[in-house]
Amino acid sequence: MELTAVALSGGADSALAAHLVAQQRPCLGLFALLSQPNPSREIERVEEICRRLHLSCHVVDLTKPFREKIIRYFINAYRQGLTPNPCMLCNREIKFGLLWEEAQRLGASVMATGHYARVEYNPHLDQHLLYKGLDKGKDQSYFLALLSPKQLSHALFPLGHWQKQEVLKEAIRLGLFTLTAPESQEVCFIRGDYRKLFTDLDFPPGDIITVSGQVVGQHKGLYAYTIGQRRGLGLRLGRPYYVVGLDITHNRLIVGPKKYLYRKEFWAHKLNLLYPLPLQRPFKALVRIRYRHQEAPATVYPEDQTLHIVFDHPQPAITPGQFAVFYRDDLVLGAAEILPQGLLDF
Repeated sequence: MELTAVALSGGADSALAAHLVAQQRPCLGLFALLSQPNPSREIERVEEICRRLHLSCHVVDLTKPFREKIIRYFINAYRQGLTPNPCMLCNREIKFGLLWEEAQRLGASVMATGHYARVEYNPHLDQHLLYKGLDKGKDQSYFLALLSPKQLSHALFPLGHWQKQEVLKEAIRLGLFTLTAPESQEVCFIRGDYRKLFTDLDFPPGDIITVSGQVVGQHKGLYAYTIGQRRGLGLRLGRPYYVVGLDITHNRLIVGPKKYLYRKEFWAHKLNLLYPLPLQRPFKALVRIRYRHQEAPATVYPEDQTLHIVFDHPQPAITPGQFAVFYRDDLVLGAAEILPQGLLDF
């Protein structure tokens, strides 16, 4: 029977995923040492989980490539006036990239994680396809949409059919919950404010302007702001103003009333296709522009090296640097990075 590697984070989701896999097939535990703020405590948790599940535990030091591939990407994106999504890149480059290579070296032919998503093999296409997890509130297919079809072919998501509350109840019943870390919503290599990665030398202060071009204040450096932000602007303009654009060329922060957050169209590039679509003509899709965005119907127009996406109805806070993920019902069609193109036109 094939050996399965389980990527463990120290949390309840991956711990229960490991338990479910271990009930059915031989498996081993993997922990990726990245740039966690307290790695020794995380390693202790994972080792204890592996002991409880009678799994061998392997710690893989990926701190250097993580720093070069993910943290550098994170910082460079802000330098370009973009809002990065390091988790999506990490899944492709680190977890299902370098960590998977180590799993193969240890003899594994499949790698499982605690993601709430599903992979199903389609014999007619001879391809593995990515679907949403059945728990719609926890679905993490968005974060996996940069994986390649080849990476999906050796991926296993045991929690894809589970509800989060069921996972917690089962982890408690099995005595795994007390061994795990509290669930975090933060970027894994940062505790607290991401802005501590930057200095004033990286990002000089500049003007805050309205959509009509009026200077209304000074910003602290463009890295400190993101599209849709309302708090922390230090403005007293008589009504709420939001960040609606970052003009990296002129070092200006653009603000405006809420209506200026809504856009009907945007452009994206670097398409990662997970379903064989005919790109010679437009196609309909449900498009999600960030993890917590409710995907909305749109028409996608392929244009040479880019995609032109037009929503049926305007959507709020379309943010350059984030990823647009395309769905057909629960099926993930692909993903592309949102471009600044056209988003500074008011």
